[in-house]
Amino acid sequence: MYLPLQIARKYFFSKRSANAVHIISGIAILGIAVGTTALILVMSVFNGFESLITDMLSNFNPDVKITALKGKTFHIDSTMIKKLESIPNVIAVSVTLEEKALFESNQVQDFGTLKGVDNKFRMVTHLDSSIKEGKYLLRSGDLDMAVVGAGLGNRLAVQPERSTAPLAVYTPHTGTSGTVDKPFTRMFLYPSGTFSIQQEVDYEYVIASLDFVQDFLNKKEEASSIEIRLNNYQFSQKETIRKIKDITGNTFVVKNRYQQEESFLKLMNIEKWISFAILSLTLLLVAFNMTGALWMMVIEKKPDIAILKSIGMNDSSVKNIFMLLGLVLSGFGFLLGLIIAVILYTLQKEIGLVSVPEGFAVSSYPINMEMLDIIAILFVVMTIGWLAAYMPARRAKLGDTIYRVE
Repeated sequence: MYLPLQIARKYFFSKRSANAVHIISGIAILGIAVGTTALILVMSVFNGFESLITDMLSNFNPDVKITALKGKTFHIDSTMIKKLESIPNVIAVSVTLEEKALFESNQVQDFGTLKGVDNKFRMVTHLDSSIKEGKYLLRSGDLDMAVVGAGLGNRLAVQPERSTAPLAVYTPHTGTSGTVDKPFTRMFLYPSGTFSIQQEVDYEYVIASLDFVQDFLNKKEEASSIEIRLNNYQFSQKETIRKIKDITGNTFVVKNRYQQEESFLKLMNIEKWISFAILSLTLLLVAFNMTGALWMMVIEKKPDIAILKSIGMNDSSVKNIFMLLGLVLSGFGFLLGLIIAVILYTLQKEIGLVSVPEGFAVSSYPINMEMLDIIAILFVVMTIGWLAAYMPARRAKLGDTIYRVE
């Protein structure tokens, strides 16, 4: 074993003659442990919320979404659709068309987005599993049905299966400016159910059949996007997206699930790492306790330092003893904090130790521990230990080879 490390380990585990050194070292280790626990749990909560929202949006957003590079809509190319379906990793391909519209029900009006979907949309997303009331049905005999976002449905007082009141949909005639005093096209939908995914989606979308929306907007054989579901467990997503881009060419934009919500997920990551930085700064304050403990340790070990130098240990090795001692103290604090964090993490996962107010999608705070976060926290803790040990170690390096009893 490396001699300075062996001596540092001995100093760490040996009983100290000065009680103050023992107490200050214990406080420093406890501070590192508490800071480590806080960092791990805060990062895990951010990860939990990100995973929760991503999972919720997966019921509405596809694995891959193809849109036109220019313009809002494009002509549906059946040959391109067949080529996309032939890619091994592709499970289903759905064509959709959406447009802003005015909705009216029970003498209440509100704006939202009308989205027309084909029969394969249920295979691409899991919207039918997010039905809150009623059922997923877009056509019943001669009636055009619709599934309404729960938030928009509440505003419009929509009551699926308890009311026969239709949902009126308005959009300006093609060529008009779109102001409310211009002629509108009006058609009717009958709500079959409401869905709940995420607030922004719930207050925005009404899902109807693709044929209805194409007739309503007078855009036959046109679409605003092609949505694809992939078998991510058997094939590389990057390779599949490359094949999709080869088929669609330069006139289309291809986005994976992350890119569809890129701005939101980036904002969440920024908040996560800002919290990480703030907690790391508070953890840095603990380094003052560690520096004090190591200073007292250097004073206490002056006879040992003199003996080590007299038998030939160079200044660099003496310095390394106390640098390594600082790292050992930090490492022990990190390990203790990790154990506490894992215990609290397990309790939160299993029994929901900390609950959230009613009305949220979950009953307790979601939490998800990631190895990358643990590694980042370990790096910060060990860096703090190194900084805290630098000045005391430098002082030990400059010690005399002869110990003078005062």
